Amino acid sequence: MRKRLSVLMSILVAAVLTLAACSGGGSKKDDSGGKGGVKSEKSENVLNLSSGSDIPTMDSSLATDQVSFFTFNQTLEGLYVLNKDDEPEPGVAKGDPEKSDDGKTWTIKLRDDAKWSNGDPVTAHDFVYAWQRTVDPDTAAEYAYMFENIENASEITSGKKKPEELGVKAIDDQTLEVKLVKDVPWMQSLFAFGSFMPQNEKFVEKQGKKFGTTADTTLSNGPFKMTQWKTEDNWKLEPNDKYWDKDKVKLKEVNYKVVKETQTAINLYQTGKLDSVTLDATNVSKYKDREDFSTELNSSNFFYRINKTKNKDLENEDLRKAFAKSIDKKKYVNSLLNDGSVPSDKLMVKDFVKDEDGKDYIDGVKSPLNYDKEEAKKLLEKAKKETGKDKFNIELLTYDQDVSKKAAEFVKEQVEQNLPGVTLKIKQQPFKQKLELESKGDYDISFAGWGPDYPDPTTFLDLFKKDSPHNQTGYSNAEYDKALKEANTDEMLKEENSEKRTKMLQDAESKFLESASIGPLYQQGVARLRQPYVKNWQPHKFGGDYSLKEVEIAGSK
Repeated sequence: MRKRLSVLMSILVAAVLTLAACSGGGSKKDDSGGKGGVKSEKSENVLNLSSGSDIPTMDSSLATDQVSFFTFNQTLEGLYVLNKDDEPEPGVAKGDPEKSDDGKTWTIKLRDDAKWSNGDPVTAHDFVYAWQRTVDPDTAAEYAYMFENIENASEITSGKKKPEELGVKAIDDQTLEVKLVKDVPWMQSLFAFGSFMPQNEKFVEKQGKKFGTTADTTLSNGPFKMTQWKTEDNWKLEPNDKYWDKDKVKLKEVNYKVVKETQTAINLYQTGKLDSVTLDATNVSKYKDREDFSTELNSSNFFYRINKTKNKDLENEDLRKAFAKSIDKKKYVNSLLNDGSVPSDKLMVKDFVKDEDGKDYIDGVKSPLNYDKEEAKKLLEKAKKETGKDKFNIELLTYDQDVSKKAAEFVKEQVEQNLPGVTLKIKQQPFKQKLELESKGDYDISFAGWGPDYPDPTTFLDLFKKDSPHNQTGYSNAEYDKALKEANTDEMLKEENSEKRTKMLQDAESKFLESASIGPLYQQGVARLRQPYVKNWQPHKFGGDYSLKEVEIAGSK
């Protein structure tokens, strides 16, 4: 998410919630759920998709969510882009960075044919302006911390230095110099992430606070440009005729429809108005034998943030653990999702980071937050004695989709049944408002998700450092912060220390989970119908969910 899950994060059942719709597909009407309703070709090169939420912002400095980030993947292009294997390859950059001997000064040559959709050239100054604007405290960018590996970024965000002192400089229009604190292995991949996109200073300053709020106040330098955006309803992308690599863009149009009810989206798919749709549990068994059905496990994790700063009862660790252990996660994923999602007791996801021997990172993480209703009851009794209370009233914040309500009602039933004396009150909010409440810490327990921004465990673990803008739980542990800081030193990032570094991060995550500041729930799977005529779909394990640059519709003219 990531963005994405930022980011943020998702879509589909609980997933439709934070990462928004990773969709694409369309079909003849077929209410039987059998193998019919599938087309191999479509006459128009138009892709119709749905999203569970509207785009909160098209300002790359302010975005923190996956809906914005997967839209950036289509409309903006950074120095690098992720290919089909999630490896960085040149975007606006001409090639790989030229690095100094210590790996901390990168000189990046930019292509001279990159242009904005208004015809202006994309220059090194556009990256300098965008990055300085993001780390400027006046911008109040939640993702400013993503820049902390660039020289002086941390000092700027803390107000100790000026934005102009950021370690990035335009040597000339086509040469960018970046000074890093350390040469981290994933830095080039990070330059493909939405927060590092360029911005046209003249255009941004002209729009002021309206920048990125409408189609007219949005400017593109990627494969597509936004030509229509109706809040909470729909948005449209069309090819950017000024894009340097426009010959690879095949789609004539991409239409997104905001659809918050799963069955409504399925009906639109069945009548050919959507080309792809995600399925909830009740529909998986109905459609699983069709050739346009597929399922996959992705790298996003969903959990409950447990905030001890608003509801004082949640300052009690035993109460937090009782909540986390009272939910039958296996039943949750089987009955509510049934889409390939798997129960999770941890923060990091499986099949994302492995060591040289192929051993999964999460195998070395210990978690006390597994489902155990009997142990949950014992923890609740301890909490009652420690607080001197017999009853606890807790508000459960979630999204306003129908699937979110069903999921929240399931959790409410589980918690109130397994924890006598605990009452959950469900509070549903639209996507944008829900994110705002979390940012302010104005919630008790909140359903949340996170998709990785780069290929390292710290993309999850950094969320809960004391000074992280995403740490909205009140968790603070000096040893945890120290471990994460040490894990990212030059010494620990050396290849010969990879095993030691992994163990350090695993121990840090285990320590965090012991605090029960989150209630882990599941790693996201996606079950979908997508028409076979949608070709060259390119998903990503981190950053924006997918890229549409080379997608085309079979049979179209």
